[in-house]
Amino acid sequence: MDNPVKARALAVLVPAALLGGAYVSQYVYGLFPCEMCWWQRYPHFAALALALVSFVAKPARVWVALAGLAVLTSGLIGGFHAGVEYGWWEGITACSKPGAGVDILDFNAAPLIRCDVAPWTLWGISLAGFNFLISTVSGAAIVALAAYRK
Repeated sequence: MDNPVKARALAVLVPAALLGGAYVSQYVYGLFPCEMCWWQRYPHFAALALALVSFVAKPARVWVALAGLAVLTSGLIGGFHAGVEYGWWEGITACSKPGAGVDILDFNAAPLIRCDVAPWTLWGISLAGFNFLISTVSGAAIVALAAYRK
């Protein structure tokens, strides 16, 4: 398998797997996404679309490289979100500020999912942290493979 084919395969599989994992954690395990979690999903949707476009549009390398940049973007957002969860810096949304934007008298309001609390960790790494690790490495690999010419 040559590098452009590997890049395209990664550009389809990585965002599909990470989005699949996000939806399984949401609908099977009840780990509902906060606002910053959604920010991480949007670039994966874009990456998946760009990778699929690469099957029909030329030059495929450009579309695959753009998909890789989208995966990398999600990873960087995940890194920011993980930093908020670990308390390294403050978040920029209402979901990371205690009591902000919550009307305690509105009993019909949806519960606020906190951005500064990791609902699940493995080896001390949150889901946002895993997204950072997987997406930055994968995104860089996709871009490198798409750009490499023999």
